Amino acid sequence: MDDDGDGGIQEEEPPQAARRLTATQSGGSRWVDGGEVDSSESAPWSLEDDRSLRLSVDVEEGASAAAASAGGPLSRVSSGAFRRRLGNRPKRVDSLDVDAMSVRGAHGHSSKDISLLSTVAMAFQTLGVVYGDMGTSPLYVFSDVFSKVPIKSEVEILGALSLVMYTIALIPFAKYVFIVLKANDNGEGGTFALYSLICRYAKVSLLPNQQRVDEHISSFRLKLPSPELERALSVKESLEKNPLFKNILLFLVLMGTSMVIGDGILTPSMSVMSAVSGLQGRVPGFGTDAVVIMSILVLVLLFSVQRFGTGKVGFMFAPVLALWFLNLGLVGIYNMVKYDISVVRGFNPVYIYLFFKTNGIKAWSSLGGCVLCITGAEAMFADLGHFSVKSIQVAFTAVVFPCLLIAYMGQAAYLMKYPFAVERIFYDSVPEILFWPVFVIATLAAMIASQAMISATFSCIKQAMALGCFPRIKVIHTSKKVMGQIYIPVMNWFLMVMCIIIVATFRSTNDIANAYGIAEVGVMMVSTALVTLVMLLIWQTNLFLVLCFPILFGVVEFVYLTAVLSKIQEGGWLPLAFSSLFLCIMYTWNYGSVLKYQSEMQGKISLDFVLDLGSTLGTVRVPGIGLVYNELVQGIPSIFGHLLVTLPAMHSTIVFVCIKYVPVPYVPLEERFLFRRIGQKDYHMFRCVARYGYKDVRKEDHGFFEHLLVESLEKFLRKEALEMALEASAMAVERDDVSVVSDIPSSPAESGDLHVPLLSDQRTGDDNTPMLPASSIAEEDPSLEYELESLREAIASGFTYLLAHGDVRARKESFFTKKFVINYFYAFLRRNCRAGTATLKVPHSNIMRVGMTYMV
Repeated sequence: MDDDGDGGIQEEEPPQAARRLTATQSGGSRWVDGGEVDSSESAPWSLEDDRSLRLSVDVEEGASAAAASAGGPLSRVSSGAFRRRLGNRPKRVDSLDVDAMSVRGAHGHSSKDISLLSTVAMAFQTLGVVYGDMGTSPLYVFSDVFSKVPIKSEVEILGALSLVMYTIALIPFAKYVFIVLKANDNGEGGTFALYSLICRYAKVSLLPNQQRVDEHISSFRLKLPSPELERALSVKESLEKNPLFKNILLFLVLMGTSMVIGDGILTPSMSVMSAVSGLQGRVPGFGTDAVVIMSILVLVLLFSVQRFGTGKVGFMFAPVLALWFLNLGLVGIYNMVKYDISVVRGFNPVYIYLFFKTNGIKAWSSLGGCVLCITGAEAMFADLGHFSVKSIQVAFTAVVFPCLLIAYMGQAAYLMKYPFAVERIFYDSVPEILFWPVFVIATLAAMIASQAMISATFSCIKQAMALGCFPRIKVIHTSKKVMGQIYIPVMNWFLMVMCIIIVATFRSTNDIANAYGIAEVGVMMVSTALVTLVMLLIWQTNLFLVLCFPILFGVVEFVYLTAVLSKIQEGGWLPLAFSSLFLCIMYTWNYGSVLKYQSEMQGKISLDFVLDLGSTLGTVRVPGIGLVYNELVQGIPSIFGHLLVTLPAMHSTIVFVCIKYVPVPYVPLEERFLFRRIGQKDYHMFRCVARYGYKDVRKEDHGFFEHLLVESLEKFLRKEALEMALEASAMAVERDDVSVVSDIPSSPAESGDLHVPLLSDQRTGDDNTPMLPASSIAEEDPSLEYELESLREAIASGFTYLLAHGDVRARKESFFTKKFVINYFYAFLRRNCRAGTATLKVPHSNIMRVGMTYMV
């Protein structure tokens, strides 16, 4: 089975109140609500915490009412009778939940305070990564605004200046710096981070293969909405019960991501061409053709160096951008002092009213150029994972915001005296002696702005792949120290070709500007909708403030969207076409993955069938470890049945491996693997769930992955033996202390069916629990050494990856649209994406594929 990219649907769990078991005819167990459980997987367990004097009878579902009633204070019953009652009335809990509790400090969420010096240093670094796109906007904003509104008086200049100033103050400063940045997912930002955060608080994902055990990950940081706040709970219930809301939410997330990619195609073209066009008119004979050719050369150079990684390419980004912002501020002050200091009147918003009153529909059309001043604002949130909230806030408040305001005021002051210098306003307003230094800095700043959007595109693609919303393609990690620095060759060359085509076709920055900005405004509106949902569901903000957020920012962004949509015929169709293409790819892949998982769920084989075959599985067991890759976190995948029918021999140790992505940015290495035994010990069968966050780096080759898996499996076996020895010793002590007050005689079968979970090392030293030295484990449980020796022999014989080579086809009775999407579009994507094992670099000699067809 492909090991990443395809998602899954979570199996239905029993309700909280229905946790008691009754025997079934097959010898297994059944919840009182009728749902069967596998009787031969890791046995149930119970946990007594003497320090709190409470019995936790249901760890999987949390502290439910049934658990509270079952576990009263120990003072009401004798210790021996209480433990006999525990042994006779076991409570079923998934052992994966228990295994998750075995990590030290798994529930600790300590946050490290960053010193002031570190914050300032990090704020300096953000200049080169976060603010490149917004910082280069003075190159083309006024030239595009006044291409729609001719300058007839100072009203146009001051009105456009006031419009730009308040746009920057409202969207990047008020919305992103003070509100959106706080809606981060454990320090990660972006559209997928918001979606991941919402998915942790409500089961809204269409690929919800999470388990309760996932909530024990230290980076989960789940704070459930308070029951007193009925509004938050009603929102949660509405989201979970209405499939339409789930689809709308996923559509918004995918649309926002696809628009970021579309923006990443236009940003390099616009920024580089704007910088290079400064030579036009300064160098004799340097016309439009020369601008196009030089822009293409710069773009080829820019995309060619991507393979070296942003760490090597961008080590000088921050100093260059700092110099660029300093240049903007100084040139702006120079122009204001020299030409017209009265442009400070632009702070008066009345000029916005006069601007619209005087120019009417033309003023509304010019908003499409005004929106270019905030392109790149989404990068403040999307690139949050590399920095901190404070560092981004400090950089924008102390450097970016004032420098941009001064730069636009300086250009407005120059236009007061030279109103016909609109087309080349930036370079004309630069003093003659500083032209060449400013040109070099501007070109470098434009390349840096392009680099930021290219890196953001790579990150969006990787996150979409991790959450099962994009076909698997090759991802190269370019840094051993910084996890987020990646390079995707296919996307890199695709972006380069598209940028070259755009520059060669449009041949003018004004024409490209007509296509620029639509995707940016779309992403802003998506973030507004998602943050509003976060305020309702998670923050539980006052309803008045919640309504103010979308009304204020949503209305402004909608007005800007109507303005930029008016430029569709002038080139605005281009980013929409790119965004639509990627939206179709992502939604189709997600849709096909969901149907494939549902088919796999329906086709899983019964555990009783496997157990009836005996420990030999009806075939010959040969030394070796077979890793059966599948998507299921519970149940036996259908691929295993095909293997039993096809192969004359089976490996001595079988591990069902499920690679799944959890809605958190990163999963600590010590919390990555969860194990569970399937069947009796002589079956040597285990289930392994390998959990990754959507920003985790899967750089390990197959050797390293195998080493981690075996190490975790050995730890699982040793802790299982230790806990069983402790349980046996505790039962022996109880038999010595217990009188004949027992009302319910303990059955040997029931006692043998109760196994103790894998607890953390700290819990093995309870006051009332006898301690056993680690050296005596083998004496208490001789089978441990035998099982470890068998595991070593299997390791020496090597690993075999047992995979399903699946073909997904729509059922005959399906509608034509579904058949077309699944049989052709989704099938095309599956045939041309990378195989799941490619990320593990597994030698082909170690891979065994089984052909399967999934009818969806």
